[in-house]
Amino acid sequence: MTFKAFFEGIESLANTLLFAPLDALRNFELQSWWGANFMSWLFIGVFFAAFYYWMKQLAQFNASGEEDRSQTSHSFLGDS
Repeated sequence: MTFKAFFEGIESLANTLLFAPLDALRNFELQSWWGANFMSWLFIGVFFAAFYYWMKQLAQFNASGEEDRSQTSHSFLGDS
């Protein structure tokens, strides 16, 4: 087996098997833009839900007053 045949085999695998879902999405996009971009919208929704949760947790932590917020909370920032 030559290197050329090896790399042509990789090309064949990628074109016929690995890129098949992307080709299906490309063809589906012509029929329904919203349907073809469903996963993108799903990921955006998950991101915003996680961002909201994170900001809510930060607000609760700041409201509890546990953190030392003085400017000299670390020794390298100066003496207090």
